[in-house]
Amino acid sequence: MKFQVNRDVFSEAVSFAVKLLPQRTTLPILSGILIETTDAGLRLSSFDYEVSAQTTIEASVEEPGVILVSGRLLADIASRLPNAPVQFSTDGSKISVVCGPAHFTLLSMPVEEYPTLPEVEEQSGLLPADAFSDAVSQVAVAASRDDVTPVITGVQLEVTQTSLSLIATDRYRVAVREIEWDAGDTVISEPITALVPARTLQEIGKTFGHSGTISVAITNKDEREIIAFRADQKTVTSLLIKGNFPPVKRLFPEDVENYAVLNTGELIEAVRRVSLVLEREAALRFTFTTDGLTLEAIGSEQAQASEAIDAHLNGGDMVVSLKPQFLLDGLSAVHSEFVRISFTRTENPNKPGPVLITSQTSKDQPAADSYKYLLQPNLLLR
Repeated sequence: MKFQVNRDVFSEAVSFAVKLLPQRTTLPILSGILIETTDAGLRLSSFDYEVSAQTTIEASVEEPGVILVSGRLLADIASRLPNAPVQFSTDGSKISVVCGPAHFTLLSMPVEEYPTLPEVEEQSGLLPADAFSDAVSQVAVAASRDDVTPVITGVQLEVTQTSLSLIATDRYRVAVREIEWDAGDTVISEPITALVPARTLQEIGKTFGHSGTISVAITNKDEREIIAFRADQKTVTSLLIKGNFPPVKRLFPEDVENYAVLNTGELIEAVRRVSLVLEREAALRFTFTTDGLTLEAIGSEQAQASEAIDAHLNGGDMVVSLKPQFLLDGLSAVHSEFVRISFTRTENPNKPGPVLITSQTSKDQPAADSYKYLLQPNLLLR
């Protein structure tokens, strides 16, 4: 095998291929990156039975072949090569990498032991890449990081003929966003669902964020349900999480009359300041009145804090206790100057319901986006 390739193109391709590989794997062979020569140049692939990444780049091929080499080592080398064309050649189990004055010799891994990459059906829909990347960053933060309940470590995708909904929850909060979906010639009579690991989806959102349009396909073969994302000569597949995602969309109220509208940036800064004195896992007390919002933090005996900011209140006064980081996650996903915090009710008049966070174009005008973030308050300490 022998080929020459542009340094920057090669480095970017290797970085993409290894990005989704786990830091540690029980099978060393899965830490490898597969490089194959094709009529178009090179195809680079990685696969750990759950996630695969594949990309094709141009290269000048002198001798065709296939090699498997340590992915992270090759990525480290490729990112530090001097500004010159990269030349690859093989001699038995040895791989020679030459770039200007730099010369590396690597050992190849046994290609015959590498698993076959999953096959993907034709596209089943198209997404605007920027909207998809934005939606993933807004929603995935609400997914659980506790592997004890795998079903809520994912983001539920729900596809109809014209829209895609993203939903995530960790039992304490729920985030939802809807974006456009172009089904093309595919007729979707019933909503299609796919539960994708949140970490994988976040990497996909970052990778394809500037790709224009993303092609998406959901495949069920040999009892393995996978989803594939394609754009810019790159493909990422992910095994779907098995299980029933909780029906959390029904928790969102149709309309809430009691709410407050605040400047998003001012609220974020106030929450960060006042929470400095809090002990870990403690909550802030938020008191909404016609005079504005007062934030209070009762930390240890040595430190307390409070701050008052402007707020436009619609409805009665409200006092809620919220974990600052959970609140900041929701506020940071609101891409508007103002934010609306709505107060839902429970059957117990003394117990506040979840607060609903949505974006607001101005003090009087809700924003047009569909982002919603529902956060469960803590019990107030009297």
